Amino acid sequence: MKEQYYSNSSIDNQARVFLEKLIPLRKRPDFCIDPKKVALLILDFQKFFFDASSHAFIPSASAIIPRVLELQNYCLQKGIKVIQTRHVNTKENSQMMLKWWGDNLLLCDNPLVGLIPEIICPESIVIDKSQYDAFYDTKLDAILKSSGVTQLIITGVMTHLCCETTARAAFTRGYEVFFSIDGTATYNREFHLGSLINLAHGFAVPMLVEEIIRG
Repeated sequence: MKEQYYSNSSIDNQARVFLEKLIPLRKRPDFCIDPKKVALLILDFQKFFFDASSHAFIPSASAIIPRVLELQNYCLQKGIKVIQTRHVNTKENSQMMLKWWGDNLLLCDNPLVGLIPEIICPESIVIDKSQYDAFYDTKLDAILKSSGVTQLIITGVMTHLCCETTARAAFTRGYEVFFSIDGTATYNREFHLGSLINLAHGFAVPMLVEEIIRG
């Protein structure tokens, strides 16, 4: 079920292979990123997903770190709001997560709950979430609306769970969504590409990190 489809040496080529499959879909609608209206969302860059000792370890995750860091630094330099999330569950707030994942939940007392050191940034906003959807029962929507944000760049893990669900939720709330092909990662190529195709068809514009930065 798990595979390393992104590595430091393969991510360029693999991301472009994904992009080629998505080009026909992303021609509509033709959104353009506006630095005055966009925010960057980095989902769940937590040790739980990056530590090889964890059952939730994502083999491809380490390969996207340099790209997400580059994008984060670019946004901060441009005055673009950066928001990071942490997924944290308790028995009380887990709802269906508990029924689905059981003992595999990421609970607040797990030593791997923290963000990876590389991504920690004092200029970013960190919010905790309890569901795949980063908007659910959080202040994310209020933070974005209070800043006049109408566009969202989505990066993080996992592509087919929290990233895709949040992209769909952003769309239904009226945000123009840009979804990073090589700034997201999940357990395997099939999950990753499946999400990209679904989102490109009806919810988000898939883009490479270099395309986002180039504008």
